[in-house]
Amino acid sequence: MSDHGGSILVVDVGTSGVRAAIVRADATVAHVHHAPVLPDSPAPGLVEFDAATMADAVMSVAQAALRDGGPVAAVGIANQRASSIVWERATGQPLAPGIGWQDLRTVGTCLALQAEGIRLAPNASATKLMAILDAVDAERTRAEAGELCFGTVDTWVAWILSGGAAAGADVLHVTDATNAAVTALVDPRTIDWDEVLLERLRIPRAVLPRIVDSSGAIGACHALPGAPAICAMAGDQQASLVGQGCTRAGLAKATFGTGGMLDQCTGSQRPTSAGQGSHGTFPIVAFRVGGQDTWGVEAVMLSAGTCIEWLRDDLGILASAEESGRVAALCETTGDVWFVPSLLGMGTPVWDFGARGTLLGLTRGSGRPELVRAVLEGVAHRGADLVEAAEADSGLPIESLRVDGGMSDNEVFVTALADAIGRPVEVSPVPEATTLGAGLLAGLAIGTYGSAGEIAGTFSPRRTIEPRNDEAARAHARDRWLAARSKAEATIPELSGISF
Repeated sequence: MSDHGGSILVVDVGTSGVRAAIVRADATVAHVHHAPVLPDSPAPGLVEFDAATMADAVMSVAQAALRDGGPVAAVGIANQRASSIVWERATGQPLAPGIGWQDLRTVGTCLALQAEGIRLAPNASATKLMAILDAVDAERTRAEAGELCFGTVDTWVAWILSGGAAAGADVLHVTDATNAAVTALVDPRTIDWDEVLLERLRIPRAVLPRIVDSSGAIGACHALPGAPAICAMAGDQQASLVGQGCTRAGLAKATFGTGGMLDQCTGSQRPTSAGQGSHGTFPIVAFRVGGQDTWGVEAVMLSAGTCIEWLRDDLGILASAEESGRVAALCETTGDVWFVPSLLGMGTPVWDFGARGTLLGLTRGSGRPELVRAVLEGVAHRGADLVEAAEADSGLPIESLRVDGGMSDNEVFVTALADAIGRPVEVSPVPEATTLGAGLLAGLAIGTYGSAGEIAGTFSPRRTIEPRNDEAARAHARDRWLAARSKAEATIPELSGISF
């Protein structure tokens, strides 16, 4: 065996920072380096970031991880999805601030397009790219001439690692199928750029990257020692899905961070519709290998860890997020207090942007522990909403739920989640499985794993939590929860009438 031992360098770009680590052939993660790259909000609803600062952070943490744990056989990339960047091809200089995935500046554009029968969400890349081009190349002259490049964060990272403009013909301008599919610029039947939509949105194809496999030899990283090849690219939720071994149909994971995302692998069968399912989930490309797509469904919770931050930063009843579990454990029940975590509206299954956070059942005896426990249990019941919606839309049962993200370390929360869903919760061996997933996809490309199905065997939970209640008790709690949820819906009717 060579001296790299099948090791993979993974660059993982999240919403608030950049992480690099070495993923070993035994699916362990080591030599983690992190640099904060915080987004900016220059006005309400706007979320921007400095792509040049992000590029510097990518190089810094990648070089540090290689110094500690290199050499490596390959490189993997995981990234926040849909955030959008436009740069100059000849120089590699970004021409405007990057627009973050949470940015809402194009809501009006999306609503206007609906009148034409074009349904686009403001969190997708399509209208973000329109907005940047309108600002820097209103006539599209430079874009049509091929002088400009568009990319989501994976594309930008691959460009930087491959050497950028200095690499000449060897520079990479690519994106993988998981990221391309959430730009809203692809034909859902082929996951290739949609020429009709591009023409309507005035987006020249010349600015778009080439769509590649999520796992496979993509191109060399000339900016790194030894020029290892990029062999994996995947959006963060898909990388987390793979990192938790969910590469077989039916397997599902949920990531509980600031928000919550549940993704279930549905296999090779192409979805019958590219739109929202009847229970509020969306089809996704889970990964593409050898030109073949494996599909999934995704369910979304808009507020998860945000609710803990609210307790800490706004109410001041917690000194730290980590304290939430200890405080909640001071009481055995909430005393019939119910919290609906819809501080930013509600996603799957109802998609109600006018829903708002709701606290019910308070009495004179409701104290700090009961309130904190109610918040944790409320997020757990939203997790059960996502499980039920994914099963209903996919038609595939979820036998157990694998979880990662910051809240997966909270014992009270994961126990409440197991109770709410009525099945085991398996906690990921690493808190953030995105890095591991990109490493596993790269390992598949270099032969460490023989197939995507083999990756499923790499998952070994840190612990498994079994539900404590019988089905009757669980059903009663779910009925109480759903009654509370109904009271949170349509708090602001004008917003509840908006859908994307």
